[in-house]
Amino acid sequence: MNPEEEKIFNLLKGVIDPELMVNIVDLGLVYGVWLNTPENVIDIDLTLTSPGCPMGDMITEDITKLVEANYPECKVEIQLVWEPAWSLENLTEKGKEALGR
Repeated sequence: MNPEEEKIFNLLKGVIDPELMVNIVDLGLVYGVWLNTPENVIDIDLTLTSPGCPMGDMITEDITKLVEANYPECKVEIQLVWEPAWSLENLTEKGKEALGR
């Protein structure tokens, strides 16, 4: 990631999974962030803890609102990614601590 993409990635720590009460970065749900400067598009590859996650729409809405508030000139495009599937191994150390692991 370039420095601006890293900034966006870190910004996503402000999005909390409402069921687990841990941010989506520390849960390991964010697989990638790309800033397409010429087109002013921010692409985010995201997974959820399960394909049937009832909070998926809320999480994607929160991402869009947060990123667009900080990058009003950009459009946010979120791609849900199911491979590789999310697992507890995706958790960061902070995520493990937050979940008592």
